Amino acid sequence: MSGGPAFLQVEGLSWQAAAAHIVQDIDLHVRAGELVGLLGPNGSGKSTLLRMIWRTLRPSGGRALCAGQDVWQGSARDNARRMAVLAQDGAPDFDLAVRDLVLMGRTPHQKSFARDSAEDFSIAAQALAQVDAAHLAERRVATLSGGERQRVLMARALAQQAPLLLLDEPTNHLDVRHQFELMNLVRRLGLTTLAALHELQLAAHYCDRLYLLQGGRLVAQGAPAEVLTAEHIASVYGVRALVMASRHTGRPMIEYLPDELL
Repeated sequence: MSGGPAFLQVEGLSWQAAAAHIVQDIDLHVRAGELVGLLGPNGSGKSTLLRMIWRTLRPSGGRALCAGQDVWQGSARDNARRMAVLAQDGAPDFDLAVRDLVLMGRTPHQKSFARDSAEDFSIAAQALAQVDAAHLAERRVATLSGGERQRVLMARALAQQAPLLLLDEPTNHLDVRHQFELMNLVRRLGLTTLAALHELQLAAHYCDRLYLLQGGRLVAQGAPAEVLTAEHIASVYGVRALVMASRHTGRPMIEYLPDELL
């Protein structure tokens, strides 16, 4: 990935609850067209960091710039035109048809009280097709499996047609095939993407760069081969692993040794 100006720039971002620092002084950037992974065990601060970027949690320090603008300075509508979000458990509690849920992604582009246009319906249909969920369009969201719901939520994010994609555990609930299909789609679309990931092997295979968090602090950053080392995996995740380069891709391959927990 060639260098260039950052489309997303995070500078000293922090958040604390009472006296506890949940995220501390995080700096990161994502260049246009990059797929950047955010790694760390549960409780490391990945989701908190993303929530500050997409404006559901106001930071206690620092700032996040998207296309050069502080995300907390513009309107929510302007922000939604710049970034689309796939959050954990992001489906509404009330029941909707799948097509109507995906059409919600078009809201930032519509005038107040405007009806969905033929173009909106076309974009929603295309987004559902991209995630292999066109056959679900007439289903009710409440009847979907966890994997189906995750793919539909991804379709809603794609329908938003924002240049920045923020993903919080996007492969959650997906079987192996659909995990690869979703990550292949993100890679193929070439969108500027920051994704919090649990699956280290997916991060190794698909991401241009990685940031590794532990206890709300940044402990490693760089190319997958620089971050996904046996030493980092042991110190952050508490698991021994063998890391080798794939003879097919040159990317890191990870073999866990679960009987040798630290």
